[in-house]
Amino acid sequence: MTLPVAIPLETANRALHLGRTTGYHLARTGRYPVRVLRHGRAYKVSRYDLHRHLGVAAEQPPATA
Repeated sequence: MTLPVAIPLETANRALHLGRTTGYHLARTGRYPVRVLRHGRAYKVSRYDLHRHLGVAAEQPPATA
């Protein structure tokens, strides 16, 4: 949960077990497993979308009594 809101595609590729070439090809052709954001020439992936795809649940803050 300490990742930034937008994650570089290289980091998302590692989390999804994709190689660099395959990841960029999927992003360019619109077939990447999660939504890809373009920021200038860079590709980024939403932390929320990546976590949802991987099945990672957000930690809930402890309830106060």
